[in-house]
This record gives sequence, structure tokens and C-alpha cells, in this order.
Amino acid sequence: AGCGAESSEVDGQLKKVKEVRANDYAFAAILADGTVVAWGDQYAGGNISAVQAQLRNVQQIQATHSAFAAILADGSVVTWGDLCHRGISPEIQDQLRNVQQVQASYLAFAAILADGSVVTWGNPESGSDSSQVQDRLKNVQQLQAKSAAFAAILADGSVVTWGDPDSGGGSEEVRDRLRNVRLIQATCSAFAAILEDGSVVSWGFSPHGGDSSAVQDQLRNVWQIQSTKHAFAAILTDGLVVTWGDPLQGGDSSEVHHQLKNVQQIQATEKAFAAILSDGSVVTWGNASSGGDSSAVQERLRNVQQLQATEGAFAALLADGSVVTWGWPEAGGDSSSVQDQLRGVLQIQATDCAFAAILKEGSVVAWGNPLWGGDDSQVRDQ
Repeated sequence: AGCGAESSEVDGQLKKVKEVRANDYAFAAILADGTVVAWGDQYAGGNISAVQAQLRNVQQIQATHSAFAAILADGSVVTWGDLCHRGISPEIQDQLRNVQQVQASYLAFAAILADGSVVTWGNPESGSDSSQVQDRLKNVQQLQAKSAAFAAILADGSVVTWGDPDSGGGSEEVRDRLRNVRLIQATCSAFAAILEDGSVVSWGFSPHGGDSSAVQDQLRNVWQIQSTKHAFAAILTDGLVVTWGDPLQGGDSSEVHHQLKNVQQIQATEKAFAAILSDGSVVTWGNASSGGDSSAVQERLRNVQQLQATEGAFAALLADGSVVTWGWPEAGGDSSSVQDQLRGVLQIQATDCAFAAILKEGSVVAWGNPLWGGDDSQVRDQ
């Protein structure tokens, strides 16, 4: 089956699309009537036939590497995709009531319930076993995850972590500093927390961003953090940017430091960053072939409103509703085959190697690797 199946089996369903979510291999679209249409790898969630009847009044969808979880209006959860990664049991299913939010690591899910408790399921190696910290998971407000670990922010601003200790699941060394935490971001094996005072605490695998000591004095008044696979980029309130982690994957922004002023938003592929400036232009750095070099399209990157990324390419949504792409062609960096259709775009989503754009009329245009959802011909009119 490779990495994906084509989508012609559900041709005609992609109409009145409200939101599109993606895992690494498939897309799932929530329609205006609360139903779901999916395409891409049939074994990774691109085929919803087994759960289609249950997918009614869908409010939100979250995704692991190869599975989806949908929260319904009644607070219950429906999951589909790779069964060996999903690992849901009747016991867990019964606990999934009044679900407020779902977060996902590589192969596991975690749900926050209305009472502030957390239910986890999936692959134990990816953080599905929260038994060691269950007694501390009270009044949980927010969850963050990446590869094999989770981090929960509690109502009092403290943090509880679990999962692979080497991937940030062990935060004992910095626990005393994790107070008044506002937001958490993650690379594949490290976490970075923004505190209420605008400072940052990081932990996990040092070369992948777990050690921010080299830039700690610059990490003041931080309001947003973005990450590649192995590096972090922090936007300060004055619009400047501070980076750390693997220098080959965006952790070193020294070559573009003078351009990184008045930064509004940052997006990331696996190995590169792209920043939107206040004038609507874009600055990129990191691995060149993964989108770190935007020189071929730089003149077209004007009035950029939104950036989206696959593992190796970027897509920029312009103010006029058109789209500019760059990076690895096989991962969606080449949109020439659909460029005439990319008009009136409202939103862009991405799998590992494909993009999907929602148009004003609620239809969807996809491009990139067809095995990762880049071919939506089977569902285009749904």
C-alpha cells in the first residue's frame, strides 16, 4: 500500500469544508455539517469507512503520526487510523467523556477532561502510560507533545511531564523553575516553556534545544516559540528572534539576524524556519533544501498572511488569496500543477509531504506527494 492511497473513492465530498487536519500521511476535513472526509494513506486514517457512522457533530480533530482522534459535540472521542499505534481499549473508551482537548505525540494521544484530569492511550514508548504521574494530573489547562513525551500545564502554572525521559519526559532538573508557565513548545526530543515574565525554561536532549544556556540572557520578553525537529526559535515582544539547538536545522540564525526585525509569525519544516515580518515579507534560514533558501521566490513573497509547512517545504498564503511555495518539490515545494486553482485560498494545512488549501467556496485543492495526501481527486467534490 506504500504510504498512502488515492482518494477517488470519495470523489465529490469536499464541499463546505470548515477545517482540515493532517497526520504524516493523510488529511481529515471537517465539513460544515460536522461530518468528516478523509484522504491519503488508507491505513493511516485516509479511510474512515469503519467509523464514518460515528463521525457526526465533530468539533475538533487531532492527529498522531498515523492516526486521528475526533472530539464530538457530546464530549466523546472517535479514533481511526493505524490500529497498532492507536491502541485504544474499551476501558479507555469508557473514560473518554466530556473531553475538552486532545493532544498527540508521535504514537500516543492524551485527552483533557472537563474536570481537568487526563486520559492517555496509544503506544507506551510515545507517552501513553501516564500512570506514574496520574495523581499529579489535576486541573490540567494545556497539553504539549512531540515525539515520545507529554507536558501538561496545570492551573497553578506548574508543569507535569511523562514519557521518554530523554525526550523531555523527565523534567526533574528544572521542576523548581517551572512556575507560572504560560506556553510550551517542543522539538522532537526537548521542551521549551515560556513563563509569565517572558523568560524561557528548556529541558530534554541538549543538542536538540534542551539546553538554552548559551542564549538565556537574550530570552527576555518572549511571546512565542516555534520549532524544527531539532531547534527552537523564539519571537520577542520587540519583534526580534532568538534561536538555539542544532545549528544545521535552524538553531543558528546569525546569517539573517540583521533581517529578523518586526517578526510577526514563524513557521517551520523539519530543518528550516520561515518568518513573516510586519511588512508582509518573509525571511528564511536553516537547511536550504528544506525551505531555508527562499531566494527563487523572494520577489513574490509580498503581503504574506500565513505560512504552512510540510517536512521539507513551505507554502505562503498571500493577501490576495494566492499561494507561493518553495523547498523540496516532492514535499509540496512545487505547486505549479495546481497554481491556477489556488485562488481565493482561506487556509492551508499539511501532512509530511503534501499541502491542502481550503478555498473561499469551501472546496479543497491538494498538491505534493500523492502517497501523503497530495492527490485529492477522489474526494475533491465531496
